[in-house]
Amino acid sequence: MDRNQVWYQHLGDTHSDCCERLARCLSALGIDLCSRRDDAITGAGIVFFDTLSEQLIELLGQHARDTGQQILAITLANDALSSVDIWRLLRAGAADVLALTQPSAAFAASIAERLQRWQQIEQLLQTPLVRDNLVGRSRAWLAVLRQVIEVAHFTTASVLIGGESGTGKELIARLIHTLDPRQDKHELVILDCTTVVPELAGSEFFGHERGAFTNAVSARDGAFALADHGSLFLDEVGELPIPLQAELLRVVQERTYKRVGGNQWKSTDFRLVCATNRDLLQEEVQGRFRRDFYYRIAAFTCTLPPLRERREDILPLARAFWKQLRPGAPAPEFDVAVRDYLLARDYPGNVRELKQLIARISYRHVGDGLITAGDIADDDRPILNLATALWRDDAFEHAVRHALAQGLGLKDIGRAAEDAAERVALEDEEGNLQRAARKLGVTDRALQLRRANRRQQGAVDEPN
Repeated sequence: MDRNQVWYQHLGDTHSDCCERLARCLSALGIDLCSRRDDAITGAGIVFFDTLSEQLIELLGQHARDTGQQILAITLANDALSSVDIWRLLRAGAADVLALTQPSAAFAASIAERLQRWQQIEQLLQTPLVRDNLVGRSRAWLAVLRQVIEVAHFTTASVLIGGESGTGKELIARLIHTLDPRQDKHELVILDCTTVVPELAGSEFFGHERGAFTNAVSARDGAFALADHGSLFLDEVGELPIPLQAELLRVVQERTYKRVGGNQWKSTDFRLVCATNRDLLQEEVQGRFRRDFYYRIAAFTCTLPPLRERREDILPLARAFWKQLRPGAPAPEFDVAVRDYLLARDYPGNVRELKQLIARISYRHVGDGLITAGDIADDDRPILNLATALWRDDAFEHAVRHALAQGLGLKDIGRAAEDAAERVALEDEEGNLQRAARKLGVTDRALQLRRANRRQQGAVDEPN
């Protein structure tokens, strides 16, 4: 039997006997629980707790921010958690919340199944297929990738991908098709709904028979036939007119259709993946999208985060795009001005805009040396004025007002701001303590001490 190591942590002084009995049950299933103090143990883990405390919330949040790995939170208390408590734990970073009242083989098997599923997802997440094509290690991005990998590989459900333009919806669609578990899987067929001419929409989707209309000199397969035993990706599905949505509804539901000009019903079997930059439920309220069609295409939904919500991915993405533009060239290094510029710039076009920007920089760059501010074209350079210093904007004041409304005092708000600044600086500098310390205006030693103090404050007792 292959054995897996899973880290655990116990917040509390009681019920350690329950943990020990559960550990024995898990060991029989090939899973060994190891103390979180063992730095060699990585991946998903389990946190046992007696009461819902701020220490638990902080632990979940810190682990989610630092690693993005899943945590199973298991309460050992006899009193059941309320719904509010459970949702609070999930929001803090727990992947699931369970109550352990009596350790048993069945309970251990339930945990083992979760852990094994998470492990399989992590293994797929680390493959070159994902790492090289869907670059990014931010919490927001990894959370979406884990969801997509799970639904793509372990189900054949239809998927609706939301998100702003340029966030990578087609790449996600291709990943879903590649990870699809069907053994006899055929090709991925892509149809951009913004290019479908209403007069020819029937032919595009259903195909047509010879002579069905003027210039139909031969029979033609449509998207539904071409996608048979494969996947059909409808990009910008929100652009489809209402009458066409009604026509497509039967095919999506029954997987049968007729060619234009034909009388014979044909069958097709495909996985449907759709993408949109619109809020389709809001479009339904406005009368521009059919609710019944929405629920046929959205068995699973995911929304890709905009680049402004995953800024720690900007530099890795920039390097990846550079390697695509200059294959075989050494990995690029950005000087401090370019690095700060890339991190601070707004990207309304998201990842697509970043890729275009890196392309323009590469056109001006000579050789394999450091990429400097002079490589940035005049039209792309930042406009330096007093407005750049007005960082305490409405969003900042809203965050402070929200904290005050939650009962936080000046000391708590200040500590939270310092912790956030430290975390952001380290993310921007990709974990480099020296550069992060310079950005924060402190010494390397001071930053190291702050991090050590945080870890010490988060340390908890393990069961004997």
